[in-house]
Amino acid sequence: MAMAGRSPSVMNLQDIRYLVAVAERRHFGRAAESCHVSQPTLSIQIRKLEDELGVILLERTNKRVNITPVGAPARIPAPTRIART
Repeated sequence: MAMAGRSPSVMNLQDIRYLVAVAERRHFGRAAESCHVSQPTLSIQIRKLEDELGVILLERTNKRVNITPVGAPARIPAPTRIART
């Protein structure tokens, strides 16, 4: 049930794919290209995901993207992530 004044969570698998792409490439432009979306689209979706979760997953600077400790699991190879569940 959504809290008053807040929309329900709409996180989806595509948001996770975008996060993994940025975590692997450490570059929004290259990640967007690999996901076949524009860079602004990818950036907006990552920001929405962070807002939904209430955490910062990626630290952004003008020249780098760093993964925060909260976002670090996105760098674990997919078969390993699946095996751990």
